[in-house]
Amino acid sequence: MKKYNVTVNGTVYEVEIEEVTGTETVAEKPAAPAPAVKAAPAAPKAAPKPAAPKATGASGAVKVEAPMNGTITKVLVKVGDSVKAGDDLLTFEAMKMEQEIKAPQDGTIASVNVSQGATMNQGDLLVSMN
Repeated sequence: MKKYNVTVNGTVYEVEIEEVTGTETVAEKPAAPAPAVKAAPAAPKAAPKPAAPKATGASGAVKVEAPMNGTITKVLVKVGDSVKAGDDLLTFEAMKMEQEIKAPQDGTIASVNVSQGATMNQGDLLVSMN
């Protein structure tokens, strides 16, 4: 038997491997149990996700809400921008797919309620328009 130390995710394990020669196996007396291993230190906590910023500008009459849970990857408009129906307002990632949020009608952006990297829930207000 040969002994090896194997490290897995920062934890050291002692393993024994039996050597096989031809058709015979070489059996040796069992080794002493491996010494107790200290657990790896806990990983540092991840930084909190950025919160959505406060609305900029007055709230508009047309509300554009999140269709599903996801993360904002791009904000393509700012307060005061004129948009036409179908123009891209934001890009978000949901279920590992990138999707565009489009303007539902012609208008002017009254408020932008999210920023890049913000996590959104279904129904959250993203943008309002007049």
